[in-house]
Amino acid sequence: MPLRSLYCLLLLVCLTSTINAQDSKLIQLGDVGKVSLSAKEILLQTEQGSISIIPYDSDIVRIQIAQAGKKNNLSYGVIGEPKGTFTDWNQSKTEITASTGDLKLRISKSPYQLRVWNKAGKLIVEDDTLGTTWQGTEVMAYKKMHPTERFIGLGEKTGHLDRKGSFYENWNTDDFGYEAEADPLYATIPFFVGLRDSATYGIFLDNTYRSYFSFAASTDNTCYHFGAADGALDYYIFGASDVSKIIEDYTWLTGRMSMPPKWSLGYQQCRYSYYPDTEVLAIAKTFREKKIPADVIYLDIHYMDAYKIFTFHPERFSKPKSLMDELKGMGFKVVTIVDPGIKVEKGYHAFDELAANGYYAKYPNGKPYIGSVWPGRCYFPDFTNPEGRAWWGKSFKTLTDAGVRGFWNDMNEPAAWGQYIPGSLNFNFEGQGASYKKIHNVYGMQMSRATLDGTKKLMGERPFILTRATYSGGQRYSAIWTGDNVATDEHMLLGVRMVSSLGLSGFPFAGCDIAGFAGEPSDALYLRWLNIGVYTPLFRGHTAYDGRDHEPWSFGETNEEIAKNLIRQRYAMMPYLYSAMYTATQNGLPIVRTLAIQQPFDAMVYDLAYENEFMFGDNILVAPVSSKSNAVKVYFPAGDWYHMQTGEMFAGGQVKLVEAPIGQLPVFVKGGTVTPMVTPGDYVEVQRDTLQLHIYKGKSGSKYVFYEDDGISYKYEDNNIALRNIDFNGMNDLKVAAQTGSFNSSYKYAELVFHGFGPVKNLSANGNKISGKNVIAWGKGEMDVRWEE
Repeated sequence: MPLRSLYCLLLLVCLTSTINAQDSKLIQLGDVGKVSLSAKEILLQTEQGSISIIPYDSDIVRIQIAQAGKKNNLSYGVIGEPKGTFTDWNQSKTEITASTGDLKLRISKSPYQLRVWNKAGKLIVEDDTLGTTWQGTEVMAYKKMHPTERFIGLGEKTGHLDRKGSFYENWNTDDFGYEAEADPLYATIPFFVGLRDSATYGIFLDNTYRSYFSFAASTDNTCYHFGAADGALDYYIFGASDVSKIIEDYTWLTGRMSMPPKWSLGYQQCRYSYYPDTEVLAIAKTFREKKIPADVIYLDIHYMDAYKIFTFHPERFSKPKSLMDELKGMGFKVVTIVDPGIKVEKGYHAFDELAANGYYAKYPNGKPYIGSVWPGRCYFPDFTNPEGRAWWGKSFKTLTDAGVRGFWNDMNEPAAWGQYIPGSLNFNFEGQGASYKKIHNVYGMQMSRATLDGTKKLMGERPFILTRATYSGGQRYSAIWTGDNVATDEHMLLGVRMVSSLGLSGFPFAGCDIAGFAGEPSDALYLRWLNIGVYTPLFRGHTAYDGRDHEPWSFGETNEEIAKNLIRQRYAMMPYLYSAMYTATQNGLPIVRTLAIQQPFDAMVYDLAYENEFMFGDNILVAPVSSKSNAVKVYFPAGDWYHMQTGEMFAGGQVKLVEAPIGQLPVFVKGGTVTPMVTPGDYVEVQRDTLQLHIYKGKSGSKYVFYEDDGISYKYEDNNIALRNIDFNGMNDLKVAAQTGSFNSSYKYAELVFHGFGPVKNLSANGNKISGKNVIAWGKGEMDVRWEE
């Protein structure tokens, strides 16, 4: 070895040893010195850092622990403002106590240690002896763990429903055809719910650097910990007494989705890629000719000129507006892909504008970062710059003027092929300045924000925004899908858990690529996955350019008929689904709900045999099945459950083997509930004058919220809605409250469809007997409908 090379090697060893020695030194927060107490904030000072404790509500507290210069003064995730107070506080020589009303805090001074009790007096969060620790720039928090503790959430993560025993990292990553245990993936949602000793709590770590959660992933089962590569330890503790309220509180803090365009809940057909325009029209016409309902067709990267954003290919899509108009006439909306990379090409309007204004990621010396993606060498817009976001939003005019109504944000982790994106890159960060290390995990979220803000202004109606990468709070701007999955049963069932976990974590509008983006699905796998998609908010079929066709008619005539009937079932449930979306905008409760939301301490819910089961909205239980099985054991929670296809009733609190032929997923409706449905049309906007109210007999009743608006505009924000509360006693009395809101309902009549009852002999509404069919006028006033068997 040359002497110079040997010298460099020895120098590298020495430097590495020095760095490792420095990094191995753990610095603990230490003893509390200076103390300041008030109704709005507890401020503490130790030798190593400062501590701020703020009551955001009676059951939410924010804990921010920071070393000098690392306080978190800007959050992209949080929009809720503090509205809580400490109702009492006291200080002795050894500890500080304070109460928010629903939470009690006890803080030891030597060393600092936090313990939190809920309203019922249960200890829910307790610092371990390691407490808060730094190692170099990395900050960590260690919490004691109850022996029976479980953990759910963290959004788009692989693995099982119960996260205990696993380690997860947050660093948004483009991972094509990811393994079933891969981590990290595309999104960062550092929020989880803990379940311990019959008590619930939640923790949200609001730190955008690379972060992680270790739920006793080592052999030590006495504590769990989480941390981040840099920045403050800024986290929120939610202490509500049930999981639903924790989700409600978390989405109050980070925001909730707005009502999506109703058409976005219909079936969506996508491929990488449909081109030219004649192929797109052929696909649309085939759907209509075969009477298979569908609302959306996607255009992937081949619609663009040389993959340049905000352009149409001059030959493949030479008359984009004419294409959009023809599709619109058939009831189709078009969604186009948009990637962040802007091709370096003088004369290309997007590049010229971006370069001239400096709205791009820069090296510390001000030079632009250039990375390669689909168009080749690209600049990357700085979406943390308010002016850059505004420019991006205005740039959609080419697409919106042509008639595009949905925008698919892809490659926004951001991805740069085979290249390392330097952590030293500079970003605007709302004028405060920040490195790439700090903004990486929010890059995709802010791209979605810019896309939504721009397109809604240009269109004057609700756009559909879909994203691959995001951060907590991103639900305010977009729906999400789980990236480039694979055509296997394992991925299909994993997708169910991922969508459930996304729902737990504030993202109710989520889904997977049906039948897998990569790989070759069997006929059975396609149909099974399509059947699950019926009960998933985002209902999109998608495949790669070199894969098997995924259109419903691509699997033979017999399977086409099954697929058609499954998609029609989705359209039949549109009133129910749209009402569930409204509920999500009000309290954050997802559409796909793991059973752990309502039965968090039922061990059966976490059994690997049943962890994939979920509720679809309030009333419907879905039991996913492998494509290789024709029967499945189903765990029925408390209540009576009616098989949606056969009508057979199953009592809750038991496991039953249920037949599951292809095309008939085990789906059950809870007794004592009312489920609105409609006769399906070819697309969502097809009007029907009769609403069907499916009424299922039960030992107890339920309350249901039925919602309508025009499905496309923002008039609902001005109370142009039709909202009705429906109260059913479970046996023979249905009360429909008077309508709230000024929207004229789409329905003139309501047809009552009874399940589990004997023949209904007498039916009356508001004291007036009804003869003939079980159809009543669906007016705006209140109704009291009674019947006798």
